[in-house]
Amino acid sequence: MNYQWYPGHMTKAKRMMQENIKLIDLIIELVDARAPLSSRNPDIDELGKNKARLILLNKGDLADERQNRAWEAYFQAQGFFTACLDARKRNDIKQISQIIQESCREKTERDRKRGILNRPIRAMVAGIPNVGKSTFINSFAGRTCAKTGNKPGVTKGKQWIRLNKQVELLDTPGILWPKFEDQQVGLKLAVIGSIREELLVEEELCMWLLAYLREYYPGSVEKRYQVQETGEMPEVLERIALVRGCVQKGGGPDFERAAFLVTDDFRSGRLGRVTLEIPAAEESGEQDG
Repeated sequence: MNYQWYPGHMTKAKRMMQENIKLIDLIIELVDARAPLSSRNPDIDELGKNKARLILLNKGDLADERQNRAWEAYFQAQGFFTACLDARKRNDIKQISQIIQESCREKTERDRKRGILNRPIRAMVAGIPNVGKSTFINSFAGRTCAKTGNKPGVTKGKQWIRLNKQVELLDTPGILWPKFEDQQVGLKLAVIGSIREELLVEEELCMWLLAYLREYYPGSVEKRYQVQETGEMPEVLERIALVRGCVQKGGGPDFERAAFLVTDDFRSGRLGRVTLEIPAAEESGEQDG
């Protein structure tokens, strides 16, 4: 399957980011902690040259804790400020204000020397669809400022949000790059829910996920569904379908329903804390799952 999704409003969003970048001190980029590289938009690196950068690994509660730490170290080594969080939790959000101040310390000091005092840091919040930008903004502000939704493509226009005396945020629509050169990237984005469901073949996604879980998180499928993980992936999916009552009128397995069940369980964390990318493997190109 060829995974592509680049609606017109995303093209406009990129143009808007280019127009507004000169107003910005800091780019806060949200990525999905379960697929931190695949859920990054390479355009943001180009747009964000010479700006302070903060990468937030959101949905860290759903990702492998050990890999969360590895990814934080990976991005810090690239010169980014970084933090892992669950954007829905106020306690996780509290640490972000301090990191924002730290990331813009040089800029604040330059302002002070020029006699500019107490100007709020202006930060752009960016990221691909469905990584939790609006949830992060609302949690940070302590009020509903941005639309949220569990489908990609909810935020469609820019909005300035004054959080407090120290920080103003510019919310932007989620943007994806026009073409996934590596189809594995598209697959991972589909599995974590960053591509519209109507573009997907659910069984194909599910069998990729089952194969990945068997290799990197053995026992997780067996524990959740009480089925053996051995054999070809269609056989494993068939066992899950029959055990969970996903059957057609004639009694045969309903693969589509079973596949939806598995991917939904993954996205909800019911299959355990799973990360789909490992920093060392990604750097060396070894991980093809």
